[in-house]
Amino acid sequence: MQEILDASQASDWRRPDPAHTLYLELDSGRVVIELAPAFAPAHVANIEQLAKEGYWDGLSINRSQDNFVVQWGDAAENEADRKPLGEARATLPAEFERDADGLAFHVLPDADGWAAQVGFAGGFPAGRDTAAGLAWMAHCYGAVGAGRDVAADSSNGTELYVVTGQSPRQLDRNITVVGRVIDGMERLSVLPRGTGPLGFYEDAGQRTPIRAIHLASDVPDAERSALEVLRTDTPLFDELVEARRNRRDGWYKRPAGHIDLCNVPIPTRAVE
Repeated sequence: MQEILDASQASDWRRPDPAHTLYLELDSGRVVIELAPAFAPAHVANIEQLAKEGYWDGLSINRSQDNFVVQWGDAAENEADRKPLGEARATLPAEFERDADGLAFHVLPDADGWAAQVGFAGGFPAGRDTAAGLAWMAHCYGAVGAGRDVAADSSNGTELYVVTGQSPRQLDRNITVVGRVIDGMERLSVLPRGTGPLGFYEDAGQRTPIRAIHLASDVPDAERSALEVLRTDTPLFDELVEARRNRRDGWYKRPAGHIDLCNVPIPTRAVE
C-alpha cells in the first residue's frame, strides 16, 4: 500500500473545502471533520451556522460507548438550561438518503450486505439502490452523524457523534450522516468509556471539555491544518483497494478476494 501511495501524483489528492471543514479543538489537540453537504445539505448548513456562533465552545464530549460511538453536545438535562441555538434552526428534515441522480459514484465490485451497490461519492463511503434511485452515506469508522430521538426529523445537528467501533451499518438510512473525521481520530477513540447507559458519563468530571469548534474557513490560514485526502475516483485508488482486497505479502497465505466498504482506507497526508 505504501509503495502505491509513494507513486501517487498531485492529481491523486484533493484539498478539503475549508468552508465545509470543522475543527474540533480539544485539550489533546485538533480533530478535523470534513462535512458532506451533498448528502445532508440542511444539517450541514445548520452545523456550520452553529460553529460560526460558537455553539459548542465550552460544551463537552458526554458519551463514549465501547465499540460504538463518541458523542458531544450540551449535557444539560433540562431544556430550559440548554444553550440557545442563536440563528441556527431548531428543527430539520431527516436526511437519511438522497436522490442518486447527478451523484458521481465510484463503484466497488464487492458484494455488500447492506446495499445493492457500494462505493464512494465525493470521497465518502456510500451505498446506492439503483432500482429506487437513492444513495446514502455509510456508517463506517470515523463517520459523523446527527443524533436524534425516535422521530425521524428530531435531529438538528447540535448532538453529534462519531463511529469509533465496528461499523454499525444497521444505522444506514436511519440517521443523518453529516461527514467524516479525516484527521485526529486517535484523540476520540482513546477516550475512557462511560459507565452509564449507552456509554454516557455518570460523573461530569469524566467529560472531555471542548475548547471550540470552528469552521476551517474562519481560522487564519497560518493556523489551519494543511491536509490532503486521497481521491476515491482514480485508477491509483482502485490499485490501492485491490492491494488491500488481495494482500500478497509474505505474511498472507490466502488472498481474501473481497473487501468490505468500511475496510477501504482513505489516506490523509499533511502538506506544506
